[in-house]
Amino acid sequence: MVDINLFVSKAKKGDKEALIKLIVDDRDNYYRLAYSYLKNEHDAMDAVSEMTLILYDNIMSLKDTSKFYSWSKTILVNLCKKELKARSKFVNMDDLGEFKTQVNESLEDKIDIENYLSRLSQKHQDVIRLRYFLDMDYSTISQVLKIPLGTVKSRVNTSIEKLRGLIGGDQ
Repeated sequence: MVDINLFVSKAKKGDKEALIKLIVDDRDNYYRLAYSYLKNEHDAMDAVSEMTLILYDNIMSLKDTSKFYSWSKTILVNLCKKELKARSKFVNMDDLGEFKTQVNESLEDKIDIENYLSRLSQKHQDVIRLRYFLDMDYSTISQVLKIPLGTVKSRVNTSIEKLRGLIGGDQ
């Protein structure tokens, strides 16, 4: 492990080799961090390269030299998030067919679920939606609906039994 303070001080004075030494010394951690976000070897390496350029341009703004690694990793995470955001704006046409199939299946499932739920009373729909769609615990549902905890549990159980009957068994 290198002397962080010494090498950061050298890098602040324009010593490119000192900056490279700091990055190379922790390269595996940088790569793993970028890869954990980007899930692609080349994109992860590109992000680390871009981080290196940003560090070189901004090393003078680092006040506490002992924080170099946390500062540089924050920059890397921000670059990865920026890349992921840019990716989300593009649709790969090859993936569109699979996506459309998934959407159609998902839409059919949602229609079925809504159809079955609509057959329940509003009070039973409410507890099912809060419990299973919003993942609320019984206590929170009790507070939201302003009903006793036992009533929440009873309504959830009753709703599940009614849905089982509508669907046709233990599906």
